[in-house]
Amino acid sequence: MTARVIDVFNGDADGLCALHQLRLADPADAELITGPKRDISLLQRVTAGAGDQVTVLDIALSKNREALDRLLEAGAQVRYFDHHQPGDIPAHPRFEPHIDTDANVCTALLVNDFLQGRQLPWAVTAAFGDNLADAARRAAAPLGFTDAQLAALQSLGECLNYNGYGDTLDDLFFDPAELYRQLRPYADPFAFIAESPAYRVLKEGYREDMARAAAVPPMEARPSGRLYLLPAEKWARRISGVFGNRLAVESPTQAHAVLTARPGGGYVVSVRAPLAARSGADTLCSRFETGGGRKGAAGINHLPEAELARFVAAFFETYA
Repeated sequence: MTARVIDVFNGDADGLCALHQLRLADPADAELITGPKRDISLLQRVTAGAGDQVTVLDIALSKNREALDRLLEAGAQVRYFDHHQPGDIPAHPRFEPHIDTDANVCTALLVNDFLQGRQLPWAVTAAFGDNLADAARRAAAPLGFTDAQLAALQSLGECLNYNGYGDTLDDLFFDPAELYRQLRPYADPFAFIAESPAYRVLKEGYREDMARAAAVPPMEARPSGRLYLLPAEKWARRISGVFGNRLAVESPTQAHAVLTARPGGGYVVSVRAPLAARSGADTLCSRFETGGGRKGAAGINHLPEAELARFVAAFFETYA
């Protein structure tokens, strides 16, 4: 039986660009497992056995440990790139971890190190999309890009990231697997920007949804942080995370939380630590049942309405 190649990746800019870098350097006819950005228990959907090669990109090991153990026990080889809190990292002869939780690192930058810079423009794109603009510019230094070229990559990264947000695939403009297939022919991100109809769709959607979000006043504002509440609408679910990124850039000394009402009740929460001190977001969100993430950016998949007051208090306690 022929060994299978399975690529498991987060549906945001970081996951997309990390996979694109790898497959530009090492092409493979792989099965794709992905979903909206918050669908992070992706390894549960993977069945693999002896000789199969599974590559995992930008999903927290801590949320996928049981499925990882199952795959390793079944004989699969697993290579894992990620920057979220991993919990205990297993030691296993068929497990190859590339994990770094530094607040200025994203998965695509880890892949860039692994590839020794061979697809660096895509790593820069991902870092911009992950709201790591300073890290993106530092990484881009050897490329000698102009300010206009960097701005173009920033726009691309933000649009790719924007497409990942939503409760279901129906909220998104593109299934992330399809968006990856649109990226795949392009070794040069500037060619994708110039030629891809998908990019034009995302750029216009981003512009329209961001304008709607920008018209929403804060639910609560203090010197240390601001909270926003968005309605239970598709546009709000799409823009929630990148709106948080925009707020963080506009006011880098403040923390931000964007709560988006869910149609069935409760909220989806995106938290951004102050850019001036990227810390605390992961521990804050982990205090709630469906929360997790990174030091600088984290979230809660479902915050019950009864927990709203506790979250607001915890937010301003963390960022006092």
